[in-house]
Amino acid sequence: MGTTLVRGRFVVAGTRHARTVEALRDAAVLERDGVVVEIGPWKELSARHPRVEVIGSPEHVVLPGFVNAHHHIGLTPVQLGVRDDPLELWFITRMASRDVDPYLDTLYSAFEMLRTGVTTVQHIIGLARGGDLDTLVQRLEPTLRAYDDVGMRVSLALPVRDQNFFTYEPEAELLGRLPAPLAARVRQLIDDMVVPVRDQLDLFEEFARRYANHPRARIQLAPANLHWLSDPALEAVGDCAERHAAPMHIHLVESAYQHEYARRRTGTTALRHLARLGLAGPRLTVGHGTWLDHDDIELAAESGIHVCHNCSSNLRLRSGIAPLQMLLAREVNVAIGIDEAGINDDRDMLQELRMVLNVHRSPGMGDGPPQPEQVLVMATAGGARTTPFGDDIGELAPGRAADLVTLRWSEIAQPYLDDAMPPVPAVLHRARGAAVDTVMVGGRVVVRDGEIATLDRRAALDELARTLEAPLRPHEEERRKLAAELLPHVREYYAREYDPAMGLAAYRYNDFTRAPRSAVDGG
Repeated sequence: MGTTLVRGRFVVAGTRHARTVEALRDAAVLERDGVVVEIGPWKELSARHPRVEVIGSPEHVVLPGFVNAHHHIGLTPVQLGVRDDPLELWFITRMASRDVDPYLDTLYSAFEMLRTGVTTVQHIIGLARGGDLDTLVQRLEPTLRAYDDVGMRVSLALPVRDQNFFTYEPEAELLGRLPAPLAARVRQLIDDMVVPVRDQLDLFEEFARRYANHPRARIQLAPANLHWLSDPALEAVGDCAERHAAPMHIHLVESAYQHEYARRRTGTTALRHLARLGLAGPRLTVGHGTWLDHDDIELAAESGIHVCHNCSSNLRLRSGIAPLQMLLAREVNVAIGIDEAGINDDRDMLQELRMVLNVHRSPGMGDGPPQPEQVLVMATAGGARTTPFGDDIGELAPGRAADLVTLRWSEIAQPYLDDAMPPVPAVLHRARGAAVDTVMVGGRVVVRDGEIATLDRRAALDELARTLEAPLRPHEEERRKLAAELLPHVREYYAREYDPAMGLAAYRYNDFTRAPRSAVDGG
């Protein structure tokens, strides 16, 4: 470790809140041993530290590193042959995905994230097929090793679940509707997926101890979702999180179906049910939260619950559009997650920020949220607060980790950008991955000149491709057949049990049934 000056045409600081975001002109960040020491005018800092290495230039923008606060895998479902479906069917069709080496898979998405300015990721690992802990560890250890090797900061969230693996109903009811041969095969798969809740929590505790002092890795909990957890399991997760002061990240009301499931099971909303079980509070992050209602948002605001907004994922899986304006208006802390993949089927954080900025612009002349500064806060300090790293990252300020990204101003401003346009809106509207020049994590340069500086990216991707050249193995073939045979039964269940039109009025931007007659027919 050493000392570095990171210079910029603009240095963006104050991202702890949208009202405090400011872009300092011709400034620099002084970092020493991975920690920000000072931010100030370039002339002053360079005069006092004339022999220090300089990164950046008068033609760069310096930003805090981005936080992808909700992530799962490397190769996307589309790359693995699975088309986007409504979420509830996608759970089944994804069974057709083939197995991928977890180390190389993690590197693939880490490369994409780093090259678009992501320095920290909330990686929510999936439960491996197979019930023994050794099988789970065989995925956890390579995933953590990949992030360590590439130099990225990771909060690894271990999921917990104990029921309803395929539909929003008990397994016995699903199996009872299936033809006997198919039911036997599904029963076997369920048996292979079941891990006792206590064993899952023991695994969390083991890895939390193992990585307690790691400089860039932390372990937290991910209670999978309301439908995937019984009340005793939810209470056990909450107790474990309390004992270990561990954050929790739960998928919740991602779709209208999940909202209705919660009503039927609990008589209230999913979030209020979690509050009754003692899980509501600053340790809890709601992943998606697409169908939070007004009272839920009040509860989140009052109790300090965080929400992670996964804009692209919600659009791709037809889950809806989250109530972001209301969340921001009540000053709920909101993070941004790319989830499985963004709208371009990759992990381009700059593209995701632009999606969030534009999707939530309600029709009309109002100047409401989200504004560029709010979206930037969501992608930096907002995401940091949902991880165990908390206030150590997410903002360029003395005492914070030196996690930062420099963008080439020429890529943003060419061929012309009026000086009247502030730098933060310019970055949010115009910056693309090609603008990323340097990425630093804890004072270590992990991207230089737009390319990974810690590993041979091309060699790793070539190796990943080679591992997938072999034909499908028998168990992969069986999963594909099983998914195809099970899908019609699952589709029929939702068609019979749930109203497909429920709640959709919330997204009818052009709902002429509610418009004045003159707006419909000119009368």
